[in-house]
Amino acid sequence: MSWLSMWWSKPALKVQDPENSRRGSHDSWAGKATTPDAVLQLATAWACIRLKSRVGGSLPLKVHTRGSGLVIDDHPLYSLLHDSPNANQTAMEFWEGQFACMDLRGNAYAEKVYIGQRLVALVPMHPDNTHPYRAADGSRRYRYYDPVTGFHDWGEDKVFHLRSFGTGGLVGLSPISYGRQTLGTALAADEVAGRTFANGLQVSGFAEDQPNAKTNQKQREELVELFDKFSGSERAGKVMPLPPGFSFKELSMKPEDAQLLETRGFHVEEICRWFGVFPILIGHAAQGQTMWGTGVESINLAWLTLYLGPELQRVEQAIEKQLMTAVDRSKFYVEHNVDALLRADSQGRAALYSVQAQNGLKTRNEMRRRENDPPLPGGDVLTVQSNLLPLNMLGKTPPRAVQPAPGEPI
Repeated sequence: MSWLSMWWSKPALKVQDPENSRRGSHDSWAGKATTPDAVLQLATAWACIRLKSRVGGSLPLKVHTRGSGLVIDDHPLYSLLHDSPNANQTAMEFWEGQFACMDLRGNAYAEKVYIGQRLVALVPMHPDNTHPYRAADGSRRYRYYDPVTGFHDWGEDKVFHLRSFGTGGLVGLSPISYGRQTLGTALAADEVAGRTFANGLQVSGFAEDQPNAKTNQKQREELVELFDKFSGSERAGKVMPLPPGFSFKELSMKPEDAQLLETRGFHVEEICRWFGVFPILIGHAAQGQTMWGTGVESINLAWLTLYLGPELQRVEQAIEKQLMTAVDRSKFYVEHNVDALLRADSQGRAALYSVQAQNGLKTRNEMRRRENDPPLPGGDVLTVQSNLLPLNMLGKTPPRAVQPAPGEPI
């Protein structure tokens, strides 16, 4: 029996078992299947995953020298990480997909393509077609099915693996698998709301049978057909004639039914917790909270520090461990340039540059490079606030004599 047939012949997963999502067992207590495609139909889940993927994918990823921190743009990994990981994708498209796979399935994979000993490409692998396992010698291996090239059994030297939050096992934990109850309830609430408008009775009451009235089967079937003709949102506002023997009964919405909107609003916050995003970042402001102002700026910084920052570090460390040799790791490191997130805040950038220039932390040309401006002659010298003197001239330059004003005696 092949490994594929052995894998698919395993018994179905239980509802309470939040393990591997590739088997398709995603039933929740609400009776909804929480597959990745189904979850992406939730506006909140779509917004959270899109936000994290787009922001993470848009941040420049560069190779630096340890000690000096200089960017090494001629390193073999630089163009692969920063410009184009493969022949079909830009860097943003590739990393955007990797971040999305970690949120949807807990893991992201890419095939390492070599020419000789040099890594020349990273080609995405579909997580649902990839199964990591431990070999007899303790090494990590990957069984992968490619629709074009067929089945493969690769070692760690052939697969780049990003694991989401987890407990140190072979794979990361999928937010969709562990959050299936919250996501399933949200899907069910959306379905109820949709069917209420699509199939609900769009009149203000019901026809009630009179106490002494007697109807036969045919009359009841005709009544059902009559109701069908006047149901649906496209028939709202029409007047339905009542058959003899029936009276009109006013319809009012029950209080528990009216809480459907509150339930759907609460699910926004719940889903945001599972994906690590503040609700206001996806356009959901709490009562009394504004979408603009300094408070939102603080939320952006908090999200970058507490949620997105660790994810970026996870990617950086995986690159250094899996794509660099031990010699390279001792000389170089990779890092996302999070300054790109602050480019829209011109006032904040100006204040930062001013402090760095006046305290000898950055040269003017270093700051101009961040703004994509050409260098200035003499702009590579560190200066301090004391008359903006070079650091090596502090205490050596005598104070300049005060020149007399025109017409004053010398």
